[in-house]
Amino acid sequence: MQEDIKKACEVLRNGGVILYPTDTIWGIGCDATNEEAVKRVYEIKQRNDSKSMLVLMENPAKLQTYVSEVPDIAWDLIDLTDKPLTIIYEGAKNLAANLVAEDGSVGIRITSELFSSELCRQFRKPIVSTSANLSGEASPANFKEIPDEIKKSVDYVVTYRQKDKTKVQPSSIVKLSKNGTIEIIRK
Repeated sequence: MQEDIKKACEVLRNGGVILYPTDTIWGIGCDATNEEAVKRVYEIKQRNDSKSMLVLMENPAKLQTYVSEVPDIAWDLIDLTDKPLTIIYEGAKNLAANLVAEDGSVGIRITSELFSSELCRQFRKPIVSTSANLSGEASPANFKEIPDEIKKSVDYVVTYRQKDKTKVQPSSIVKLSKNGTIEIIRK
């Protein structure tokens, strides 16, 4: 696992794109602060860049670096959730402009899964995480289901957990407004 993390971090630091396991499904990832890398992810997915992508972090303390104001309820949701939860925050900052939604929001998930959390910790920046599929197609449940076209388009494919056939689900998604209003996007 450590060799995979080392190689993935090197690719990310050089503006590359990786295919990696997360706390939910396999993801296509890049440095969330690098506009050119984010553009490549959109191209690989054949996805319109008006559809924003989420980012992973391993530590909620980093939220304030990338969100202008973290609503108090966010801390409770992060602490209390027992499954992966993506929270959409208003006021994204310090991220690639083409990663931020038109309304200035960004989806962030705090990961505690072994590989993705250690990758985020060693990389020291948020990492884009978007499902490893072409836009409009079903999300792959495991590595074997990822289209070859995706595998060939990235700069590095992580080997860790490729044989894992555990069926996982995408995260729940909620949108928080600065006034504390919660909108459930996906349960």
